[in-house]
Amino acid sequence: MKNELTLLATSAMGLESLVAREVEQLGYDPKVDNGKITFKAPLEAIARSNLWLRTADRVKLVIAEAKIQSFEALYDWVNELPWEQYIPEDGEFPVIGKSHKSKLFSVRDCQAITKKAIVDRLKQKHGLAYRLPETGDLYRVEIALLKDVATLTLDTSGVGLHKRGYRVGQGEAPLKETLAAALVMLTNWQAEDEFIDPMCGSGTIPIEAALIGQNIAPGFNRNFASEAWNFIGQNKWDKAFEEAEDLANYDQKLNIMGSDIDHRMIQISEQNATEAGLGDLITWKQMQVRDLRINTPAGYIVSNAPYGERLKDEEYVVFLYKTLGNIMKKHPKWSVYILTAYKNFEKAYGKKATRKRKLFNGFIETHYFQYFGEK
Repeated sequence: MKNELTLLATSAMGLESLVAREVEQLGYDPKVDNGKITFKAPLEAIARSNLWLRTADRVKLVIAEAKIQSFEALYDWVNELPWEQYIPEDGEFPVIGKSHKSKLFSVRDCQAITKKAIVDRLKQKHGLAYRLPETGDLYRVEIALLKDVATLTLDTSGVGLHKRGYRVGQGEAPLKETLAAALVMLTNWQAEDEFIDPMCGSGTIPIEAALIGQNIAPGFNRNFASEAWNFIGQNKWDKAFEEAEDLANYDQKLNIMGSDIDHRMIQISEQNATEAGLGDLITWKQMQVRDLRINTPAGYIVSNAPYGERLKDEEYVVFLYKTLGNIMKKHPKWSVYILTAYKNFEKAYGKKATRKRKLFNGFIETHYFQYFGEK
């Protein structure tokens, strides 16, 4: 096994720079492309990046990359790679695939040929005459072709990184934990500052803010596919979890509140926060936006506000935004950050945003309207 590996962190469009910043904070040098961030790193980086990347979708180990233009070349290339160094005799290895602007455009055929090439290699190396059992741990292989360049990866994360493990309930249009973390990280909020989400839904944004505020690794309460991989070793995972425990600042006081008009969402938020180990750190209130009271000179509002696709009620949405805008006019030192797909948000809110950024909430194109408070 090589001392230095190539890892690939995938991200939602628009969040690449945030993921790259997180990779840098881990001590690695990222290269950014559309939806992916690659970096060279030692073996322990598989554990550390899965534990710490708040805004990445998943972390993949790059096995090899080559220009491939025929199925024969694909089989030969895949078959020559040292799969036995990664996948044990009983390893389960489904093959997924994608192809874009490439001669080998049939994804199904690419998957089948890749699978056969790996099977043949492993049978030969493990001395098996019959089919591989595939009853062991999961090693998900991906063959991805882009402009005839084929990339083979192993998915080290398993379940996507947005699944933190704390969400026991959710609303109709839940915000991915990775995007919620990104919304917080795109502000200048510090753990000492007051933080309010007045339309909190199932509480994801306040919970992610609390994790950030206490520097708790987002993957601390979940499992990853690669924890079971022998070539990484349990000691590297143990060290990564020890590092996460050492760096957490559980004594950091926080002033975070989430509120929502729906009492059921507040109950779900409380349950989710408790599951995340943050039960006493966040204040939850059932109330309407018009009842919001600001009691400190400066702070931050961050929210994934309701929008047309969710409520199908433009009149209500406009009223909500106008109400919030009127409240915040009286508090010019507060910063306000609102994610919405509603294109006329600034008009309804009553003020032009300091800055706005295009982000995707799933497949919905949204804008993140940012109002910076006066210093």
